[in-house]
Amino acid sequence: MTDSRRRAHSYGDMPVSELRTEGRRVIDWIADYLQGIEQRPVLARVSPGEVAEALPREAPERGEAMEKILADLERVILPGITHWNHPGFFAYFGISGSSPGILGEAIAAALNVNAMLWRTSPAATELEERALDWLRQILGLPAALQGHIQDTASSSTLVAIAAAREAAGLDIRDRGMSGRDLPLLRLYCSEEAHSSVEKSALMLGIGREGVRKIPTDQAFRMESRALAEAIREDRAAGMRPFCVVATVGTTSTTSVDPLPEIGAICQAEDLWLHVDAAYGGAAGVLPEMRWIWDGVEAVDSLVVNPHKWLFVPIDCSALYFRDAAAARDAFSLVPEYLKAPEREEVVNLMDYGHALGRRFRALKLWMVLRYFGRVGIAIRIREHIRLGQELASWIDAEEGWERMAPTPFSTVCFRCRPAELPEEEVDLLNQSILAEVNASGEVFLSHTRLRGRYALRVAIGNIRTTEDHVRRAWELLREAAQQAPAL
Repeated sequence: MTDSRRRAHSYGDMPVSELRTEGRRVIDWIADYLQGIEQRPVLARVSPGEVAEALPREAPERGEAMEKILADLERVILPGITHWNHPGFFAYFGISGSSPGILGEAIAAALNVNAMLWRTSPAATELEERALDWLRQILGLPAALQGHIQDTASSSTLVAIAAAREAAGLDIRDRGMSGRDLPLLRLYCSEEAHSSVEKSALMLGIGREGVRKIPTDQAFRMESRALAEAIREDRAAGMRPFCVVATVGTTSTTSVDPLPEIGAICQAEDLWLHVDAAYGGAAGVLPEMRWIWDGVEAVDSLVVNPHKWLFVPIDCSALYFRDAAAARDAFSLVPEYLKAPEREEVVNLMDYGHALGRRFRALKLWMVLRYFGRVGIAIRIREHIRLGQELASWIDAEEGWERMAPTPFSTVCFRCRPAELPEEEVDLLNQSILAEVNASGEVFLSHTRLRGRYALRVAIGNIRTTEDHVRRAWELLREAAQQAPAL
């Protein structure tokens, strides 16, 4: 009987013997992929709809051999992949999934745990608590913070703001917001804050009008005096301030908001302080970078993303609370079918966010922390920061180029600025440079706008990136600038 006929007559899973064979094939494929990833273009080279067109419009009637499936992975899927694990990936934030994290993800898939209740897998809950406390210690965060895992920083920010809204004492959890005589709730963040703050306001009924964006200083940090004045104005206008979101490593420039001043304002005004350290928080592993946590004792919640700069495969976002009961008060809802006799003795992770089903994300975090250790992680992050500073120095020394923001970590914002070119044409020049560099396939860069001006952005954070890759990116940028057509 052929393999396909055996599968057709089987009522169970893939035979274990086949799993062993195909599992080795997949692991070999992953190893070959990571080893040879530099031979692939970083940015996907397909047109819209091209991948879908190459896929059958109907699912197969009968099962197919894994060998054929993997062949189609290479033929159809890989051309449409932008390779985030590529050492030349410098766009957005240079995340990377390390090999121990990849193995942890595979084991988690095999265990297939839904870590909603303690009893649905006690180890999943208790490992998450311990791994998050390890991470807290490694990063130098206060002992009072308790953590759990969300999928992304966007979800973490949503959960934190929901907890802040509940802590405001307006009984929104039970009575809602519609049909009530409530003041306009006011949420504050800097004009450089991540869009997830505003999205959270959309989802929580606060609305875009409920978000007040505070101006930033010359280093793109929130102006604490402007924050204090905004709060006074809003209270005088009958609004209800309830939460401030500060950032350690803003998305465009990686600036660090002044936490000591912001924390003092929040304590004086009885406002919840949430800190978005999704990117920059990883630098806390370095003793010389602990200044990023100045004033952190005043926070009510804080997020760090291990999948951004701690080499854990996406998705894994660590959300910490000074008082975890605040999140539980906002989200805990236990129907009869989920009640368990040990409820009062244990943590049930479903109580700390909007998701009931929860993947076993702690396993890959635990494996990464154990494999590299604090010292191994620190060595790699210190090198990334060195590379960022090195690139910044090359830009500063090059005539016709300028940095557009400070470089506190390993992300550099800059542009080509020939002295003879009118300012109104500089944006077009840099757009042309970016398109040319990305078309090379060797690196992938992204852009932002700072004070209305187009800025190129190199974010160094991939575990496989070396100085050679950064030098090559700089060479490509300079070549593209020299070859750019006259505007």
